[in-house]
Amino acid sequence: MPSDRKPTMRGRRLGAALRHYRLAAKLDQEHAAEALGCSTAKISRIESGMNSARVAEVRYLLDLYEVEDRRTRDQLERVARAAGKRGWWLDHPVPVPGKLGDYLALEEDATFIRTWQTALLPGLLQTAEYTRALATAKRAHKDEERIERLVSIRQERRRKFLESGARLAAVIWEPALTSNVADTETHRAQLHDLLWFEQQPLVSLQVLPLGEWASATRSPPFVMLAFDGDWAASAVVQDTHEESVVLEDEHLTAPYAHSFDALRSTALTPERTRQFIRDLLEQLPREDEPT
Repeated sequence: MPSDRKPTMRGRRLGAALRHYRLAAKLDQEHAAEALGCSTAKISRIESGMNSARVAEVRYLLDLYEVEDRRTRDQLERVARAAGKRGWWLDHPVPVPGKLGDYLALEEDATFIRTWQTALLPGLLQTAEYTRALATAKRAHKDEERIERLVSIRQERRRKFLESGARLAAVIWEPALTSNVADTETHRAQLHDLLWFEQQPLVSLQVLPLGEWASATRSPPFVMLAFDGDWAASAVVQDTHEESVVLEDEHLTAPYAHSFDALRSTALTPERTRQFIRDLLEQLPREDEPT
């Protein structure tokens, strides 16, 4: 019977790497199947991400493909171990949609996250009140239960990131910080939270000034993820109205890396960004002040 199992992000990463090294060794799937003592169908399922390869199988295949670089071998073994790991979102009291779960698997495995945002703050930097205000504004008929699910999931992502030891570099266009999402106190609390978050280890926050329009329009918003301590991005994620699109081919991700480097060089330094946020806070009216 045909399987309705879908490939996982981790499985796809591992399978794509194994296929790359097999082709580089000029071997076909029959050679790989013979080395593992399995069918070519199993090799095909491993390379497509439908099946996860065990660590021992990864080692055998890398030996066959004559991949000797220790770092590469260690990285792929780690992915193989993680492929069978149950994601936190599967046990979260709030149901997580499948496509979001795919992204969360990438986010959880990432060791370096870079993001460029133009109108909204990155999800990992949002306070619960900010997320709630966004979700409320997007829905003509407010579904309180659905809104609270979104808030809960996003806050859990924040917590998991802070525990992970991963790096985060965010460049945000000025309108995302100056726009008042809901009310002044929500805005004020979000800005204070940004100052706190930016002081966390391995976090860099930069604001691109409003006047840098040419730089701001060089790329749509995106999240770029690197894994296993690598600097180079392995995946770029862009949101559409319907879903998140994941780009994994190097020739597709490279332009985003170049764009991000250009944005960082044009944006305010982290030190000047902190002062920019402090100045915004000073300009916000207090509750007891006339607006």
